[in-house]
Amino acid sequence: MKTLVIAEKPSVAQDIVKALTPTSGKFEKHDDHFENDKYVVTSAVGHLVEIQAPEQYDIKRGKWSFANLPVIPPHFDLKPVDKTKSRLNAVVKQAKRKDVNALINACDAGREGELIFRLIEQYAGGTKSLDKPVQRLWLQSMTPQAIRDGFDNLRTNTQMQGLADAARSRSEADWLVGINGTRAMTAFNSRDGGFFLTTVGRVQTPTLAVVVEREEQIRKFISRDYWEIHAEFAAAAGTYPGKWFDPKWKKEEDAEKKADRKWTAAEAQAIVDAVRGKTASVTEEATPTTQASPGLFDLTSLQREANGKFGFSAKTTLALAQSLYERHKALTYPRTDSRHLPEDYVPVAKQTFEMLADSGMRHLAPHALTALNNHYVRKIPRVFDNKKVSDHFAIIPTLQAPSGLSEAEQKLYDLVVRRFMAVFFPSAEYQVTTRISVAAGHSFKTVGKVLVKPGWLAIYGKEAAQEVEDAKDGDKGQNLVPVQPGEQVGVDSVEAKGLKTRPPARYSEATLLGAMEGAGKMVDDDELREAMQEKGLGTPATRAAIIEGLLNEKYMLREGREIIPTAKAFQLMTLLRGLQVEELSRPELTGEWEYKLAQMEQGKLSRATFMAEIAAMTEHIVKKAKEYDRDTVPGDYATVTTPCPNCGGVVKENYRRYTCTGSDGASDGCGFSFGKSPAGRTFEQAEVEQFMRDKKIGPLDGFRSKAGWPFVAEMALKYNEEEKNWKLEFDFGDDKKNEESGEIVEFTDESLGACPKCGSPVHEHGSNYLCSKAVPTNEQPTPSCDFKTGKLILQQPVEREQVVKLLTNGKTDVLDKFVSNRTRRSFKAMLAWNPEEGKVTFEFEPREGGKKYPPRKTAATKTPFGKAAAKKTTAKTAAAKTTKAPAAKKATKPAAEKAPRKAAVGTLKPSPALMAVIGDGTYARTEVVKKIWDYIKANNLQDPADKRSIKADGKLQAVFGKDSATMFELAGIIGKHLS
Repeated sequence: MKTLVIAEKPSVAQDIVKALTPTSGKFEKHDDHFENDKYVVTSAVGHLVEIQAPEQYDIKRGKWSFANLPVIPPHFDLKPVDKTKSRLNAVVKQAKRKDVNALINACDAGREGELIFRLIEQYAGGTKSLDKPVQRLWLQSMTPQAIRDGFDNLRTNTQMQGLADAARSRSEADWLVGINGTRAMTAFNSRDGGFFLTTVGRVQTPTLAVVVEREEQIRKFISRDYWEIHAEFAAAAGTYPGKWFDPKWKKEEDAEKKADRKWTAAEAQAIVDAVRGKTASVTEEATPTTQASPGLFDLTSLQREANGKFGFSAKTTLALAQSLYERHKALTYPRTDSRHLPEDYVPVAKQTFEMLADSGMRHLAPHALTALNNHYVRKIPRVFDNKKVSDHFAIIPTLQAPSGLSEAEQKLYDLVVRRFMAVFFPSAEYQVTTRISVAAGHSFKTVGKVLVKPGWLAIYGKEAAQEVEDAKDGDKGQNLVPVQPGEQVGVDSVEAKGLKTRPPARYSEATLLGAMEGAGKMVDDDELREAMQEKGLGTPATRAAIIEGLLNEKYMLREGREIIPTAKAFQLMTLLRGLQVEELSRPELTGEWEYKLAQMEQGKLSRATFMAEIAAMTEHIVKKAKEYDRDTVPGDYATVTTPCPNCGGVVKENYRRYTCTGSDGASDGCGFSFGKSPAGRTFEQAEVEQFMRDKKIGPLDGFRSKAGWPFVAEMALKYNEEEKNWKLEFDFGDDKKNEESGEIVEFTDESLGACPKCGSPVHEHGSNYLCSKAVPTNEQPTPSCDFKTGKLILQQPVEREQVVKLLTNGKTDVLDKFVSNRTRRSFKAMLAWNPEEGKVTFEFEPREGGKKYPPRKTAATKTPFGKAAAKKTTAKTAAAKTTKAPAAKKATKPAAEKAPRKAAVGTLKPSPALMAVIGDGTYARTEVVKKIWDYIKANNLQDPADKRSIKADGKLQAVFGKDSATMFELAGIIGKHLS
């Protein structure tokens, strides 16, 4: 009998095979696994299975309404992740083998790794359990010896039950809160029509609340003027600076009030006038101080440091650390929340220093040698502490010296190695001198700071020493000229500097990670942060993904290193506060849940208790949204500076719309209004101002149709003669309107180059770049060319300079923000002119081997470890191919046995109005849509100027309830007529 080992990734499976070969014998490689006499080793590729509600609870998006909420199933079913079905089948096949009588979970050591394995095991068992004993391989290092040690110390299934419960609870809680919260908020926001997707999550929304709250503080901040008084004092040995302060000052509630600030120019000038030209008495106190190095890195502190030093995003840092761990074997397991090492790890730490000393890395080796020669590597309590090591220990270098690192990998590796060495080095020693100079009764402070012994700062060289040398302000610390006891110094110069208070800084990824770690509170003190860590937002392993998710959903955007919330984020926070759904917006509360999951891991809290709390919270969220019956949601709303285009009145924002409120700003106004979130995209305040001023804006991306698909469009305010008012309309940039209307186009911009079709000049026009002969002009009223390429292609903006390159060189640079309409994944490509097809197409960067496109791989020829399986051609199969003998053909199922494909059975009954268009009977929704379109096309009801618009005849008017509708509205309209 054999034991099946399931790793999380193919690379880990290969590492396990290499490590076990010397002790358990050579492995034979198969398409989807490795095997020897004792073990079968295979792997997942991350999550292969995901939870879903049972069929009777699974409400499709078309029925996201309060009537179907909340969804709290009694249990969860499992379904394969679509893109990895073949991999799942391969793993399940091995698990069900009759000669496999035990399993080893070798997925990553942590909550997610535990969940990946448990769901695969459950899925493989189906309605019954697999009933095969399970043990846990717990790896914190990927070296061969660490893997062999892990196999010698396998953990029991019972030992891992707490972690398994926490993993399932986290997954199910996220589903319950995310699905119900998202559906409830989407239903609330879509009450007036359309589909306004409003995603919320158990961790992502409180994280967003932290960012929005900071932005609100910045927006409401009122800067105040204050003055500082700076003087230059002349002593016998030279000059030194000093800053005025009030020695009697006591801390106040107003954080902006400080001992060295004056709040009127007159008070500051009075001090300047009083001390100018005077002499000052000097007293000083010198004290030696020490500064220990920061602690070892956990994932969050590494992400913060890398963001601050190199600008790496949290996602990038995690990917680099994972590569250094998995591929290069140069770092220990990165997804850790510990900053300490086990107490028996001192010998390994010493061996690591020996490796670094012999590594040939000139910038690191000398410091490692210094540590070894001076016996720095010893059992230091702040480094080695078993109580502070949970599932994993801190991120440190392994015993393997890396080679072939990329520049970014090298930067991150150096960061970890320097921090690892620094914790063993002595503290840095300073001599700090505080000098008080008193002139005319006014006190001035000067701080001198001299580095006596660099200690651990030597590892960082000039970078660390520079901080003292650069400090030139009076109380910031610098080298000081000496003053003799009793010496009177002169006030050489003095001035009052006028300054302004500044708002709090926006979050960077580094500071946001810190805020998430402290459950919304910025905590800089290492020890205090460590104490709060268990109650943080998310875990070190998930925080990068949470931030990326908020960026992808357009709740936040990056500007340089700053993270800025969008209008969509403010609208969500306004809604949650207005509905009083504090569960979704209070970071501290979510931090408490994370703490409870940690308690569950330790067996101190039951899964049933935790899930009951989550279910109650979910019901509360839906109930609040469902029962809210006021017209608007209270909030802090803006007033638009541009007047109403219809009556000149004041246009104000409310929760759903921008509305005219009359000339006094407090009445019903003239009826002019437009939605804040047309097609699910929320206006930014600056966009509203531009839209009102110019009566058009775009092209903009981020819109969604009712079916949920993204699209790009311009928007315009156009006067509606029937309603005698201005209305918001989408303009999809169909420049054929010019051709059909015969309207003459005059180009005023400089040509970007020659048209690749006819050689005429190419210009910017509307939402496209097009040939000057593609539209009517004075020179050529009848268009003769059709060359055109968009300014925005699959959500990728195409700038003018790229079109110049396209026309000059035949292709653009590689552009990296395309988003596939089919898969919703981003991709990189060049835009290239394809003369054979006569249009602009995508061209991808050449792959290794010079091939532009990788050969298509079929499921049959692809192995789980990314290598094509060689086809074995035996004499027998060769003969079969040559002769095409009937015996060589695979037996097929008789035609009579093949089950016929079931046709969709329609159960929906149309309303009388809809019945007049499609006829009586019961239908499937897809049948109804097809029949409607057949009717529209048969009666030529599409607007020839805009194919997306449908003009209603007598029958359709009864269905639409208006004279026209767009193709995006059809699904919603039809739904109201089906029961």
